[in-house]
Amino acid sequence: MLSRLSVGLMALLPLAAVAADAPLLDLPALIECRQSVADYAAVAAVVADPLKAVANGLQPLPQTNQFMTEFRLATPLTVFGQRTEYVAVAGASIMAILDLADPRALAGTLKLETAVDNPDKFMAGHELVSRDVTDPNTGEALIESVILSLSTVKTHPGKTLAGCTYSLDLPPEEAAPEPAPALPAPSVNAPPAGGR
Repeated sequence: MLSRLSVGLMALLPLAAVAADAPLLDLPALIECRQSVADYAAVAAVVADPLKAVANGLQPLPQTNQFMTEFRLATPLTVFGQRTEYVAVAGASIMAILDLADPRALAGTLKLETAVDNPDKFMAGHELVSRDVTDPNTGEALIESVILSLSTVKTHPGKTLAGCTYSLDLPPEEAAPEPAPALPAPSVNAPPAGGR
């Protein structure tokens, strides 16, 4: 007969197996743009599965912004010289939520280009990587891009989102050559060639 302890341990085995299979994310490296698009691919699998998120030290939080999924960290981390307990994922971006009301000094330190600077919105960024790559499965030409950015959002007053966007994009379509200009049509009223 199984003891209660044995049954309890057996119940934990699936959780332990999930935790063992979960890729461990290097959050500081991902947030500070020290990883690649291939490394970022593991983030989607982790944030989509609460067990994998917890195994990576990410406690899912109620969604306060419809465009991002937020997590509290089991262990605080330091990125860009700032300590935080919170991160957010939005599409191809992973960001630390910093207790920093004014991001301008940090943007200057990181040498970011300011895109928006008004009282209720700040955005700055810089593309660190832009390189041609080939999809190993399809052979299709792609552009790998890694962009470091800072921003503020109304849903998080007194905070700055700081992080990285990792993307693979199709190269821009080459512009079709312009058609040759049409020859002018002969005038109906013009006298015939060789006429009076």
